[in-house]
Amino acid sequence: MPLVLLLLVLALTPVSPGLVARPFDPPPQPWLAGHRGVDLTATAGAPVRAPRDGTVVFARLVAGRGVITVAHPDGLRTTYEPVTASVAVGDAVRAGETLGALDAGHPGCPVDACLHWGLRRAGTYLDPMTLLGRGRVRLLPLREAE
Repeated sequence: MPLVLLLLVLALTPVSPGLVARPFDPPPQPWLAGHRGVDLTATAGAPVRAPRDGTVVFARLVAGRGVITVAHPDGLRTTYEPVTASVAVGDAVRAGETLGALDAGHPGCPVDACLHWGLRRAGTYLDPMTLLGRGRVRLLPLREAE
């Protein structure tokens, strides 16, 4: 059965330099502890940009930290924290557009500031690095076996 490599190179890194300080580490069961996103290094005040086109569906404080969620046309949702939002719920955003400014103080961040970037489809958390073509590689069948 022929296989094809599926890569999603459809996004921009939401912060710069955006080095991975803590990778995606999903729990073995949805109710267990894990790291449901990636932490990307940057400096406090750095612009946090939309990596893809979408609509802001959440932008407010949660437990004292700014959180933004963007819904994308393909059913994916990306989340960003801790961020001081410059967008509001209902705003349409384009890839590269600023969502807000990164706040310092993300727990476990080894530098001044880290952006926690998450990705979900429905209730399933996914590795956001796949949007950059840098996540786990998955081979899928090109067509059904005959």
